[in-house]
Amino acid sequence: MKISGGIFEKNNVIKKLEIILKKTSKENFWKDQKNVKNILKEKNFYEELISSYKNFNNDIKNLKDLNALGNEEKNEEIIKDCETKLGELLKDLKKLEVTCFLSGENDALDIYLEIHAGAGGTESQDWAEMLRRMYLKWFDKKKYSYEIISEHKGEEAGIKSSTLKVSGLNLYGLMKNESGVHRLVRISPFDSGARRHTSFASVWVYPVVDDNLNIDINEKDLRIDTYRSSGAGGQHVNTTDSAVRITHLPTKIVVQCQNERSQHKNKDTCYKMLKARLYEYQIQKREKENLKETNLKTDIGWGHQIRSYILQPYQLVKDLRNKTESTNPDAVLNGDIDSFIEAGVLHK
Repeated sequence: MKISGGIFEKNNVIKKLEIILKKTSKENFWKDQKNVKNILKEKNFYEELISSYKNFNNDIKNLKDLNALGNEEKNEEIIKDCETKLGELLKDLKKLEVTCFLSGENDALDIYLEIHAGAGGTESQDWAEMLRRMYLKWFDKKKYSYEIISEHKGEEAGIKSSTLKVSGLNLYGLMKNESGVHRLVRISPFDSGARRHTSFASVWVYPVVDDNLNIDINEKDLRIDTYRSSGAGGQHVNTTDSAVRITHLPTKIVVQCQNERSQHKNKDTCYKMLKARLYEYQIQKREKENLKETNLKTDIGWGHQIRSYILQPYQLVKDLRNKTESTNPDAVLNGDIDSFIEAGVLHK
């Protein structure tokens, strides 16, 4: 069967698979085992994608024949069954379309997810924790695994910042468009006057890169600070300076880890995170569009938000880049964010 048109032509899926097959046919292909593993993983990704698309076309053809038979026999039960199955197939096609566009650089990698409260004290810190809970709910639904690398709690409620490492299929490709400022409008539970407040928090997603990736880090460019952990961690929390913060002075990139009792292990995790951040920094430097988006991440406030979550005076969640909307913010904040994730991938 020849596959043509639509998402496959737009993202050059067939052509990409042909290029990979040429690589695997070379005599010296199997010598570099690390490279072999990555290329075969990519090859399997495209082959499964094409196989799924062929199956979809076969299902559509069979459904079309069955619907024609139902109309010929004027069998309402068959016709209704076809309509139901068509709806299910269209949902599957949407998922296939999203997967088709998850073939960019690093899309298959795991992620670090950073959330930072904006200006506004308790309000923004509570909003930052709400955002983290939203993503954790979504990770649970998708059966992604995650661990909290660092957390700084607010004085009264919420979190000032939090960093998570998340593992799952195509996570960076799915999540990278969540980076930006998220805005909340609600009646504040912390305001005795029950006034409406606007809060901001930033989200930053970057890939967990391979340990063997050659990223030059000069020790002279680093400031390494140790401090006492403030989050969960057992009896040794607040008794030893096990938490580590590393600042890369030339880029002002800051990474921190406090989830281990060992300062050495926390420092090792920080180095891995720094390598990932510097790698993404290099990619963004090459891409003008990504540079522009990075600038949007720097100010956590008015005019820079990518998505608004409005709980009062009406109910609406709206992505300001692709215009995706939901009138059920409670569901969204409980992890029902598939439509926003998918729209982010397709919009890109």
